[in-house]
Amino acid sequence: MQRYKVKGKRRMVFKIQNGKGFIYALVAVFACLVLTCNFSLAATAQAKHYSELQLPPLPEIKLPKYERFVLQNGLVVYLMEDHELPLVNGTAFVRTGNRLEPLEKVGLAGFTGAVMRTGGTKKHSADELNEILEQRAASVEVGIGETSGSASFDALSEDLETVFGLFAEVMRSPVFAQGKLDLAKTQAKGGIARRNDDPDSIASREFKKLIYGKDSPYARTIEYATVDQVSREDLLKFYQQYFHPNNMILGIVGDFNAKKMRSLVQAKFGDWNRNPGIAKPKLPKVSPANTGGVFFVNQPQLTQSSVLIGHLGGRFDNPDYAALDVLNGVLNGFGGRLFNEVRSRQGLAYSVYGQWSPRYDYPGMFIAGGQTRSDATVQFVKALQAEIKRIQTQRVTAKELVFAKESTLNSFVFNFQNPNQTLSRLMRYEYYGYPADFLFRYQKAVAATTAADVQRVAREYLKPERIVTLVVGNQTAIQPPLTQLAAQVTPIDVTIPGLRPQAKN
Repeated sequence: MQRYKVKGKRRMVFKIQNGKGFIYALVAVFACLVLTCNFSLAATAQAKHYSELQLPPLPEIKLPKYERFVLQNGLVVYLMEDHELPLVNGTAFVRTGNRLEPLEKVGLAGFTGAVMRTGGTKKHSADELNEILEQRAASVEVGIGETSGSASFDALSEDLETVFGLFAEVMRSPVFAQGKLDLAKTQAKGGIARRNDDPDSIASREFKKLIYGKDSPYARTIEYATVDQVSREDLLKFYQQYFHPNNMILGIVGDFNAKKMRSLVQAKFGDWNRNPGIAKPKLPKVSPANTGGVFFVNQPQLTQSSVLIGHLGGRFDNPDYAALDVLNGVLNGFGGRLFNEVRSRQGLAYSVYGQWSPRYDYPGMFIAGGQTRSDATVQFVKALQAEIKRIQTQRVTAKELVFAKESTLNSFVFNFQNPNQTLSRLMRYEYYGYPADFLFRYQKAVAATTAADVQRVAREYLKPERIVTLVVGNQTAIQPPLTQLAAQVTPIDVTIPGLRPQAKN
């Protein structure tokens, strides 16, 4: 035996002194290999196919304890304690949305939400706000989307009072600094310039226009001209129209004492005057802009096509929503009809999907599509159409029904992964006027859905004769041509209005 030093540490290296020791070593290695092989064989013999596994039923989901109250000024507040981590976060939903902005000033709502946060408050400049929050690893954010506005905060429990105070400042006294608006407008123009870089983005944007209409609040797009129309005074007016305590729902979840939190909310928001004249905004009407047709966006640089087909859909509060969601399960995912037939058997798609996609307070869409080779575009569209018709005429099998229902019900638990997600859902239901137990009613309806229900809703809600087809691809490479789908194919020009061509070097 000899000893060696390696990097200052003593390591023992045993040298085999003779042939007899070498034989013993070989025997030992062989024995280890035999034991390992036997263990692997035993493990293989015990392994079962996933379909043979017996899994326990999903546990019943119960809502965590929460408190709901309303301040005298009309602010609705939800509190839900969660002491697992020393964190607190909150979100306020504001009854507004970019669907309420004027057509000539598309982008106004988004700018209002962004500059509320970036522009600072009457007490703190934007830089001061950022510094205070960064020192505490906290955040305050504001944004306005299609159908709602939201403001949120995240903080450590020990910093709650400070961060919540800043959150209240941003909500109640933003100054909308002109420089920050100018920056936001510059960034928006950069996004406009890049909006045709991705074919899927083109398809999604233009398909909404075909379904809702190019001037619909659910389809219109921000342009250079609409950005230039927005002023700081417009932001102030938009803010003053919608940001009032009796037009909001505030939810807070985390590591706090509910009694103390209630006092803090009262201290920061209780003296904010309500607006007695505010009313729920009149929502824009929705009707189908097209009830059929084939449309095409030529992108010569592409080697594949992005395809979308569909028509106007419905809302979550439709009594048949659960059955329509099971129908989605029959069509989609591994084991779904579209995957099995269009992708696996026919080999026509890189990705393929089809779903009834509702919205809370306006009609969504039924939409199907995917990506395919340029030379397979027509065949891909026909395959999608065939599967839509087949689910109307060919009743789903017992196996398909079980697969769709189980996948839908198993995914149900992900709606309640944490208290924050649960509270957000409760607030959203109140915001849109849905019952608090809506999701549980849906769960029971899914469990009760039959094969006959799936076929019935497929026949009632899917309209093959009204399907709008949009293809974004390379016109010369699409062979056979799209005229095999319809005698008339309508081209769509996606040239960006007002975009100046870059000078060549």
